[in-house]
Amino acid sequence: MKLELANKDEVFATLNQILELEMAGVVRYTHYSLMIVGHGRIPIVSWMRDQAQESLTHATRAGEMITHFEQHPSLEIAKLTETHRHNIDEILKESLEHEFSALELYRKLLSLTEGKSVILEEYARELIVEEETHIGEVEKMLKKPY
Repeated sequence: MKLELANKDEVFATLNQILELEMAGVVRYTHYSLMIVGHGRIPIVSWMRDQAQESLTHATRAGEMITHFEQHPSLEIAKLTETHRHNIDEILKESLEHEFSALELYRKLLSLTEGKSVILEEYARELIVEEETHIGEVEKMLKKPY
């Protein structure tokens, strides 16, 4: 299917950035799951591995959107940085930064497609909801109990 938009190049560049960031999320969350130690290790490792799987699902969906419109998905991965800070709070803060980066890209995609492509607009909205939910979960995890 061809997409007839004046900003078509920017739309697909943004979708490829999403794909690359979500692939980096797979690596990031898998790495984090290996670095968790302490009393809360088991549930946090499980949560991190679930996040890695969800990042893969998000990357796949972005790629499917790209190929749906007969474009070529990127084989790149977003930049990964290693802070060497592996306590749970630091890992969660890094995770939060990653989620905000994804949210920013999905919002950009929405602004580029709103009122122009229902499929891309709805895709962006759905992923914005998911990213905002993740951000809320991580923010709750970072709170200290009363």
